Amino acid sequence: MGMNKNTVLAWATFIMILMGLLLIGLAVFQYQNVAGWGFGAVGIGFFAIAWVFNALKGRV
Repeated sequence: MGMNKNTVLAWATFIMILMGLLLIGLAVFQYQNVAGWGFGAVGIGFFAIAWVFNALKGRV
């Protein structure tokens, strides 16, 4: 039972969503100053990349 390309992209999408949620959570709860804006922006960027990974499943 090996991992094919769709399984790898699915795991990458899952990990990116978790990291995005973690970074947005840090922005909201831990860093409530200017640094929070950076953490939030990077978290949204992780969501965007996860969306691309999810769109690539079955196409590469």
